[in-house]
Amino acid sequence: MELAELKEKFCALYGGTEEDIRIFMSPGRVNLIGEHTDYNGGYVFPAALSMRTAIAYRKTNSGKIRMAATDLDVRVEADINRLADYKDLKWGDYQLGVAYVMQKQGYQICSCDMLFDDTTPHGGGLSSSAAIEVATALAFATISNEEKGITAPVDMIEMAKISQQAEHEYIGVQCGIMDQFASAMGKKNHAMLLNCASLDYELVPLQMDGYKLVIANTNKKRGLADSKYNERRGECEAAVADLQKVLPEITCLADVSVAEFEQHRSAIQNETARRRAKHVVYEIDRVLQSVKALKAGDMLRFGELMNASHDSLRDDYEVTGLELDTLVEEARKVDGVIGSRMTGAGFGGCTVSLVKEDAVENFIAAVGPNYQAKTGLTAAFYVSEIGDGGHEVKA
Repeated sequence: MELAELKEKFCALYGGTEEDIRIFMSPGRVNLIGEHTDYNGGYVFPAALSMRTAIAYRKTNSGKIRMAATDLDVRVEADINRLADYKDLKWGDYQLGVAYVMQKQGYQICSCDMLFDDTTPHGGGLSSSAAIEVATALAFATISNEEKGITAPVDMIEMAKISQQAEHEYIGVQCGIMDQFASAMGKKNHAMLLNCASLDYELVPLQMDGYKLVIANTNKKRGLADSKYNERRGECEAAVADLQKVLPEITCLADVSVAEFEQHRSAIQNETARRRAKHVVYEIDRVLQSVKALKAGDMLRFGELMNASHDSLRDDYEVTGLELDTLVEEARKVDGVIGSRMTGAGFGGCTVSLVKEDAVENFIAAVGPNYQAKTGLTAAFYVSEIGDGGHEVKA
């Protein structure tokens, strides 16, 4: 939905004029490589997308936060003095979780009307939830600062941390920081090498001459809280505990080099935990190799690393499944595709493929029908641009 149309819909829903409506926006993200490394203290390599959450916002004096979405027939009304009471909402819990955490941290949460418009597909592994969280946090922080007379820009890294904390405390998903950080701090035409332990990051220009990133959505719905995400995290923690018996200086799997893992892998007692750790250690190494390849303009090498990443996620981390594997298998059959992998937490969601620009139409024409024939589902395809992180849209 265009922003002018969003304002019109806001006025139709809440009344008033467009003059006092403000627009806050934050993008979804695609992780180019580095899956399930973030909560293990490792490196990831995401990029913000042009697909986004936009919020039409108006401050009120009602004592309530009223929320609606352009694509859902749902209305939420929450008392700003009882923000802990809305954890069981089917929609609106992410936003109110952010408000709850911010209020506890001393932000002044003002009553308001909000209309959300999402172009990031929900449940597709492109972090629609992070886009919602960061845009919500930015809106509340901006108004809070204005109420307090604070003129400094909103700290977007702080918005990412708050959004992650809301998922931990309010939603109950022990997610890493990557999704929220990429949504908050992304930059147009750049990917981001992020150290998830220190939050040190480097913006890397994404020179895509002759290639496009094509995202394919399995359209198999999945929710992180209902998946085996937390189980995988526990298996990694068990692997660390075993490795600490022979490598007492480590605190997480990111502290373990490939050589150290190969030397001490037998210290991990459980075979499943050993395979989970293998994926993480090698995936972190693949991230660093990928950045070097892209800086050198070696797209073929980057494609090879994407393929190796998916194979590891399929075989060692076991988070792919029929739908993701089928999309990847069909993608790799198409001339002009040099790399394809799942992106996001897995168990459904999306793949990302590196495709020669002149092969994109043929890619979609070939992969879509073959995927449907094998799974009974209809895939959606997006050729998204790389966009900017969270910001207020000024008139």
